[in-house]
Amino acid sequence: MKPFLLFLFAAGLAEAQTPTREMRDLNGYFPMTPVASKEAWPARRTEIERRVAVAAGLWPMPEKTPLNAVIHGRVEEDDYTVDRVFFESLPGHFVTGSLYLPKKRPAKMPAVLCPHGHWPDGRFMDRGAGSPATKKELDTGAEELECAARSPLQARCIQLARMGCAAFLYDMLGYADSVQFTAHRHGAAKTGFLSPSADLRLQTYFGLQTWNGLRAVDFLLTLDGVDPDRIGCTGASGGGTQTMMIAGLDPRVAAAFPCVMVSTAMQGGCTCENSHHLRIGQGNIDIAALVAPRPLGVTAADDWTKELATKGLPELKDLYQKLGVPDRITAHIATQFPHNYNLPSRKAMYAFYNRHFRLGLDNPGQEREFRVLGREELSVWTGGHPAPKGDQVGTPHEEAICAWMSEQDSSRIEPLVHGADKATLRATVGTAWEVLIGRGAPAADQVEYELLSKEDRGDYLLMEGVTRLKAQGEEVRATFLYPKDWRGEAVLWLSLEGGESIHGASGPTPAARALLDDGKAVACPVLYLQGATEQPKAGDNLRTKPNDFREFSGYTFGYNPSLFARRVHDAMTMVTMMQGRAEYPLKKLQLRGTHGAGPIALAAGALLGLTDVEAETDGFRFADLTDPWSVHFVPGAVKYGDIEALRRLCEP
Repeated sequence: MKPFLLFLFAAGLAEAQTPTREMRDLNGYFPMTPVASKEAWPARRTEIERRVAVAAGLWPMPEKTPLNAVIHGRVEEDDYTVDRVFFESLPGHFVTGSLYLPKKRPAKMPAVLCPHGHWPDGRFMDRGAGSPATKKELDTGAEELECAARSPLQARCIQLARMGCAAFLYDMLGYADSVQFTAHRHGAAKTGFLSPSADLRLQTYFGLQTWNGLRAVDFLLTLDGVDPDRIGCTGASGGGTQTMMIAGLDPRVAAAFPCVMVSTAMQGGCTCENSHHLRIGQGNIDIAALVAPRPLGVTAADDWTKELATKGLPELKDLYQKLGVPDRITAHIATQFPHNYNLPSRKAMYAFYNRHFRLGLDNPGQEREFRVLGREELSVWTGGHPAPKGDQVGTPHEEAICAWMSEQDSSRIEPLVHGADKATLRATVGTAWEVLIGRGAPAADQVEYELLSKEDRGDYLLMEGVTRLKAQGEEVRATFLYPKDWRGEAVLWLSLEGGESIHGASGPTPAARALLDDGKAVACPVLYLQGATEQPKAGDNLRTKPNDFREFSGYTFGYNPSLFARRVHDAMTMVTMMQGRAEYPLKKLQLRGTHGAGPIALAAGALLGLTDVEAETDGFRFADLTDPWSVHFVPGAVKYGDIEALRRLCEP
């Protein structure tokens, strides 16, 4: 039986009355959320950007430590050069790549960052002279030159250099010279990335790779002659994903050209493209739109992007039209080709940068013959510059990176939790928790209430009702106790035992009786999946073998709120309903969490700005959780102050 169905049986009758909620995965449909006007875009843009930054573990940004860049082993060609480069994006972690430069440099030289994507051998890709794969590229019109058919990655960078640009082609984690990671596609781990401890701190391959890209922009800006106002970024597939993230988070990228990844369909299959919270309420179209109003170019092929012309592109064009810059959005639709960054796509990119970087070239897309460089001439690791080894590689290296990231949290976030004023705490930590939970309280006009039953029990009324949040397709059933001498005060009683925690066969429980005697009403909702012993997983069809890398919890929590978050949503829906009932005008509301729901009460109170919150937590801390499918597991909860931060946010 599927795990999700087991939850239904485990939850019993009370839970079964609550409709189940959609579970999404990377193969869902992700239309762009449009804005009504130019004035509405900044707020929406901030919302998207903040979610990306939190998902990457980059809110707030870590310390930018010295790059200690090494450039060596230059290869001289006719009109361009190729240098071997490595630098430290954080202490002890090397970003490796090839730097292509024009021999005749303009006074101010544009620079284009080139993340490569999941192509075989990455930066070292070479299909081989005369190979069937090379011949196919030539026969189908995808390429015109054999050298480019062999290595389209080198072709891209060489042509950009011939156009007068610096081009930096750097390695994704685990590719080519990125030897410190033997692989970034593996099953769940006990330590390092993909471990529960890392999940709780938002330490992921996605975050590290995004950080590497941001530091690569820093590296480009250290080069003599680079124009800081003309920095570009372009890549395809996983490189397209990174282009979206880097350009979205870094305003120094003046124009971006992500290829075959901007889509309302499949959002990215690799651990380096997925992270917790990343695509809740947004998808790749929204993320690509972060570039606006800066120039944006996109491409489509016969892959998951094949419907871009009718799904996604019209919305992007509408946004650029609203922003008054309709000429800054470009699309190359070539669905006759499979997933690629081939010559027709590259020509569209060359024309894009020729125009927006004002290069003034008559025929920027005319590639010429070049010599394909082999691994020996491209590898940054040589006798004089030996490759990392020992503890600098594999699991020890991952653990060291996670430790550095945790130290960053200790120095930047913990002081806010334990010493900052509440306004400062809310601005950073509270904002992050808004992302972790996924949304705030619904507006009063979004909530509907239906009374299901009402009984007169002498000095109080016993009622059952359902509160519906139609916009989300959610409903919350609840038990209500109203004293006949009600004084305008109410308690929202949160308990993982549901209505039985305030009323049984013999009447109110002692705690509820005390509240009634004090003239207070009590409302106890059945929180979502009450009785569940685990969280549901998304995308069972994705996991096809033992120790599959798609066991990574980011494939669930990147597209769906955690069960904890959904229960907080229920609490906030109840607060909106209770505060908006005209027939029961509320003067004061207390939030109380008990029977396992103390952390939920604190989270709801923190997000709603409530200060009258009582929560029994019995020593609970998110840091003690060792299973990502625990019902209280929230990715990022430890990074952002654990239960202590929620308590502080609820203080008067």
